[in-house]
Amino acid sequence: MPRLVYERADVLPLLAEAFRELGFDGASMARITEKTGLGKGSLYHFFPGGKEDMAAAVLGEVNAWFEDRVFTPLATMPPAEGIPTMWRAVDEYFHSGARVCLVGAFALDETRDRFAAAIGDYFARWIDVLTAALKGAGVPEPRQAALEIVGGIQGALVLSRALNNPGVFVETTARLREMGSATP
Repeated sequence: MPRLVYERADVLPLLAEAFRELGFDGASMARITEKTGLGKGSLYHFFPGGKEDMAAAVLGEVNAWFEDRVFTPLATMPPAEGIPTMWRAVDEYFHSGARVCLVGAFALDETRDRFAAAIGDYFARWIDVLTAALKGAGVPEPRQAALEIVGGIQGALVLSRALNNPGVFVETTARLREMGSATP
């Protein structure tokens, strides 16, 4: 059987899913190798700093995805295009509620302290660009609406997971979409 040769970029999605499933603290090297199918030597080759290096790289990858698919469109497109682009990306990334937000999960326990800057920057950037887009769309109290939308997305992900029902995410985000399009 031919041996697979991975690049670092190939490994990041595997690690992201391992961290989503196990959390940072539950992701021992043994569990990471089990979930990714990669040996410890391969993992340390790509991430000499171990698990913390892996998590930082995964958070960077998530942030880059959101920068490209959510933050930049919100910041550069007219609101009538940028806001729907955000919603399509949110549905895609979170698999319509079936996928945990890794950044949000890391924010919930002491893992937050290890990666405070990356976690804080991710959410602050999202709220800031969404606020500007909502303001451009004429939404009253755009900052409050942005906080409710981003918080609602995160809450809907938690509830969907807790209830094992992705429909909760779909229902909740449908209501949140209305907030982002309402004008006085």
